[in-house]
Amino acid sequence: MPVLSIRTNVSKDKIPDDFLTTSTDVLFKMLGKPRQYYAVHILPDQMMSFSGTTEPCALVSLGCIGKLGLEENKGHTKTLMAHIQSTLGVEPTRMYISFNNEREQDVGYNMKTFAE
Repeated sequence: MPVLSIRTNVSKDKIPDDFLTTSTDVLFKMLGKPRQYYAVHILPDQMMSFSGTTEPCALVSLGCIGKLGLEENKGHTKTLMAHIQSTLGVEPTRMYISFNNEREQDVGYNMKTFAE
């Protein structure tokens, strides 16, 4: 159930048409979960500042059941920041990524939780 959410002040017209697809591909390579469970959400055109300026910036969160942790997140940070920098033009010094290791019983899908 990997869910990638990105809030950014990058305008919608600067988001590549294939951004959702390429982001899913990046997540699949990182996490190896079945593709049917990935969700990618981007909110462009947000009123945001980072370090006191309104240059391109992003607040990113990745939620997943497993595959996250101290060592894993080091690699995930590099991979996601490189992807966001190359596709959206947001520098790694202008974004934060929050990782949320979800519990199976706390995520619902298809009328049940992943713990069932």
